[in-house]
Order: sequence, then C-alpha cells, then structure tokens
Amino acid sequence: MKINQMTPEQKFQQLFEEMYNLCQEQKWGDPFSYARSREIHMAGVLGHQIAETYSGADAIDQDGGAEYKSTIAKSINGTYNGISVQDTWEEQERYIIEDKIGKYANHYYARYDGGKIAEIWKLSGDDVLMILLPKLNKDWERKIHGKHKDPRLSGNLTKKEIYQYGTQIV
Repeated sequence: MKINQMTPEQKFQQLFEEMYNLCQEQKWGDPFSYARSREIHMAGVLGHQIAETYSGADAIDQDGGAEYKSTIAKSINGTYNGISVQDTWEEQERYIIEDKIGKYANHYYARYDGGKIAEIWKLSGDDVLMILLPKLNKDWERKIHGKHKDPRLSGNLTKKEIYQYGTQIV
C-alpha cells in the first residue's frame, strides 16, 4: 500500500517503525525514550555527534560531551532535575561540578514550536554552574532538612538567564 493511500494510523505506524529502525541502525538508541528524539534532532541541526548512551553527555560537539535541554513552552528555559542528593553541600557541589553539570563545556537549549526548532542557545558549563549552583544549594537545603517524596535536586535556567549569558545559534 502506498503511503498516500494509507489511513493516518497506518502512516503513523510505518513512520514510527522507520524512525525506530533508522535510530537502531545508527546506534542512536530508542528515539521514543524521554526526549531522545529531540536530542537526535538537535545534534543533526547543530552538526554534533549523538551520544550512544542515555547516561552522561547527550551529544559530542567540538569541545567534547555536551548537554542538551529542550522545551515546547512558549519561552525557552532549561530544567535540570533528578540530581542525586549527597550527604554534605561540599560533596554535593563537587558532584554537580565534576560528575553532573560542570563536566560539559557546552550546554545547548532549544525551544521547539511544533516539530521545528524555533531557537537554540549555547551557554558555557561555567556560566550554567554560576547560575544553577545557588539555586541547587537552596534546593539541597530544603531537601536535606525536610521530607519530600522526591529528594533529588532540581534547578531551572530562565529565558532571561539564557538570553543574558548565552549565544544564539539558531
């Protein structure tokens, strides 16, 4: 059956399977897991190599591993969540800088409008840490002294911060 004679459901099924198979052939992983499809899309637009694993860097740019964040919100932002909590702030800060956020020289933030990228901004890992560490410290203080269902840390870069410290790529 030709693609233009298919029902919308049949067309979706074919495209779904084709996208999955392409990603497996290229060793990009499951495009339907979390925001992996957007990471693959962003890497293609930016000319980066997509990372082969889900943990760690999202892609490889000219400076090594890179972190990607994407949103479908009306304003660009970058959310860092699910950060494991350490016993002391000193351990937490070291973990954030060396193992989590600071280990990537470049962080890229994309805002999607439908299936297209409306804008991409690039921030240095140092600028991301400068913005996020105070926010994560406040969250760590709240979580370490309180009872929360999810004790992991989270922090957000706002549109204003991205525009102030970033460089627009797209």
